Amino acid sequence: MDKGFSLRRGFGRIFRGETEINFIGNAKRWFILSGVVIILGLSSLAIRGLNFGIDFKGGVSWEVPSASLTVSQARAAIDPLGLSSATVVTLGGGTGRTVEVQADLNNLAQTAKTAKEQAVSAALAKAAHISANQVSLTDVGPTWGGEITSKAIRALVFFFLAIAAYISLRFEPKMAIAALLAVVHDILVTVGIYSLSGFQVTPSTVIAILTILGYSLYDTIVVFDRINENISNVVNVGRRTYSGAVNDSVNQVLARSINTSTVAIIPILSVLVVGAYILGATTLKDFGLALFIGLTTGAYSSIFIASPILAWLKEREPRYKVLRQNIVSAQAKASRSPKTGKAAGKVAAGVQAGESGSGNEVGATAHASKSRLVSVDSLHGSNRPSARNKSKGRRR
Repeated sequence: MDKGFSLRRGFGRIFRGETEINFIGNAKRWFILSGVVIILGLSSLAIRGLNFGIDFKGGVSWEVPSASLTVSQARAAIDPLGLSSATVVTLGGGTGRTVEVQADLNNLAQTAKTAKEQAVSAALAKAAHISANQVSLTDVGPTWGGEITSKAIRALVFFFLAIAAYISLRFEPKMAIAALLAVVHDILVTVGIYSLSGFQVTPSTVIAILTILGYSLYDTIVVFDRINENISNVVNVGRRTYSGAVNDSVNQVLARSINTSTVAIIPILSVLVVGAYILGATTLKDFGLALFIGLTTGAYSSIFIASPILAWLKEREPRYKVLRQNIVSAQAKASRSPKTGKAAGKVAAGVQAGESGSGNEVGATAHASKSRLVSVDSLHGSNRPSARNKSKGRRR
């Protein structure tokens, strides 16, 4: 009962924006985690490469119209012919159902290749109990896949340039750098997982990867917009360090990121589970799988990669270095005062956590932020006269 109550209370704090998770202070942990995944993926990419589909490397495709032929039956029919590594999938359903077999025969001479194609057609026709003439044969060259790849690379370059220009104009160049590094992180993680798992790379995969880039940037821009708002309210007036404001902003939009990611991922899981595995629409698997991996890593990178990178870049600017030094100096002075010493200790813990990555969690709620702002104002020792002093001056 207590555990259930604590769980509900925890989720309630998330959706009310009352969390105090130290995202910036623990940035090294997030970077190490992503670095391990990326290094493993790049190592696999260098050793085994990617499992490219027939559209990229060329080959032969057979389509067998059959409502009863299963993938295992088709594979059993072609295994004796030396095609154990062929790709076998089902397309459609009901009376329009077909079984597609793809194999790479580019290493064979033309005569041997023709004989192999006819033998496979006959074996599949026998397994499906149809005539060999009903099995359609297509010889696919690698040119089309190469054109798709080159166009995707050009689109990616234009995408990076356009996004860099937009974020630089809308926010600032360092936010553009952080956002693009997060996108590169998403691409490397997705490609690495495909290499490690051996999932086949098809034109649908390439299109899905281009699609997820937009979602990743959308989530990042939502976070950056809140950061920009908090910078204007608390940092530019000397009340908060840049890292502290970034940490507050991420906590404040955490619920929104969770909601948008969940809403986007659930339909993708439906495509994978219901469409590909239950209804047999296996052509959706390549597209849905890339989307699922990309959306998940995109939601992660907007919070755990882009925001810490931005804080790291901005904290090295002279004005924010001076701001941090001023806040620390004010804390040192206030620590000598019994009235403000306790408040100074709390704010000091927040500054140290944002700077070194150690210490307690930095708060992000509106209530906590306001209380800290009042504490910092008291540490600065405002020179403005109080209302009581003003009235005394008028009487004099």
